[in-house]
Amino acid sequence: MGIEGSSPLIAKFYRPERWSNEQILEEHQFTQALKDLEISVVPPLVDDQGNSLCEFQGFRFALYPRQGGHAPNLDDFDALLSLGRTLGRMHALGKAQAFQHRPGLDIQTFGRASYTFLLEQDFIPASLRESYRTLGADLLARCDTVFARVDYTPIRLHGDCHPGNILWRDEVPHFVDFDDARMGPAIQDLWMLLSGERDQQTAQMSEILEGYREFCDFDLAELQLIEALRSLRIMHYSAWLARRWTDPAFPRHFPWFNTERYWGEHILELREQLAALNEPPLVIY
Repeated sequence: MGIEGSSPLIAKFYRPERWSNEQILEEHQFTQALKDLEISVVPPLVDDQGNSLCEFQGFRFALYPRQGGHAPNLDDFDALLSLGRTLGRMHALGKAQAFQHRPGLDIQTFGRASYTFLLEQDFIPASLRESYRTLGADLLARCDTVFARVDYTPIRLHGDCHPGNILWRDEVPHFVDFDDARMGPAIQDLWMLLSGERDQQTAQMSEILEGYREFCDFDLAELQLIEALRSLRIMHYSAWLARRWTDPAFPRHFPWFNTERYWGEHILELREQLAALNEPPLVIY
């Protein structure tokens, strides 16, 4: 929003019942702690009393300075090295303590809850319902198997670390939108930076981890979780849209959602994920 004689601000409003005040403040405190270590994130502004969460007529919101920039070039290995270094520093702090109020990233909350909601609320067309039911069950069982063999320690994460939440400016990545910050495996903040075929992804991850491990240890066993985490993200996103479908803004902004074509493509994507889960993980040395 524009302010006469001053720099514009970004106002972020919080939907009722999505996050508690404690959860929101925990996110704010995490980003401020990162900023205090000169890690390039954008925390909310605070008022004269040190409050970052504001309320007006029942609406909760936070104000942020506007950060310019563009999505990073993930084909540039120097950029990947820089991203890895920043994420390594971020995770070094993330390991220092746990979130007490924010949720974790796990198969139940991201996968099974999403799967159950879509079936129970009849979002899946009748012609596709059985395919979705059996495929979803098989996919979640496979995710269970993958997670069971990786003994990882959950840490505080950005949680939604895709290129759209990274603003690149002056050769520096600025991380924004910590709305989905939660406890989970470190690889969650790395895998969304990968693209292309397997050999490309291997080269990209090698570069990211070279920078990352300058500041934080990384357990290579977590590479096994990439396709399981991708599967959970796909299921969670569809349920996220479905849960908000009664909000008039959502059908207007996502007109392609909740059509037979959408669900057919969603099922195809889940089939591809089931196949990917049976492939060997990336190998990095």
